[in-house]
Amino acid sequence: MNINSMIRFLVLIIASLFLSHCKDNSEANKYRVGQEWKYKTRTGEEKSTLKILKIEEYPQTGKVIHISVSGLKMKNPKSSEGFANELSHIPISEEALNKSIIKLHNENGKMPDSLEMDGYSYWKKEFDKGEAGIFKVPVSEIVGVMEDHIISGNYTQ
Repeated sequence: MNINSMIRFLVLIIASLFLSHCKDNSEANKYRVGQEWKYKTRTGEEKSTLKILKIEEYPQTGKVIHISVSGLKMKNPKSSEGFANELSHIPISEEALNKSIIKLHNENGKMPDSLEMDGYSYWKKEFDKGEAGIFKVPVSEIVGVMEDHIISGNYTQ
């Protein structure tokens, strides 16, 4: 192998290492506060979106993405309309969120509001006491479970 071939070979190796590092880094940082995402919804909720509220890392759970979901049609017998259209705070694992999302809907959506952050604050207090966790299932499944609890009036499980 002559010197020119060897230089081209080294440049190729360096370039491929650089590109693979860039891809891994951008994938690791794809979620940002304020983003709105389309996700795999339940039937009838195709216009629903989720919003990134906060991103944290904990030794016991790994990365936790806090989201809100709007555009829902969850049955709610206590609502005058008969349904609820949003969940203001859901702590979810990054892996479960990755399995849920379809595409970025809005890169710079509105920042979290006080209701969403109140939900986070309550969760954080309970999480720190060891009495709250995170969801590790897709968002559509979480919505279904929450709807079941709303209908049954059982909010403790």
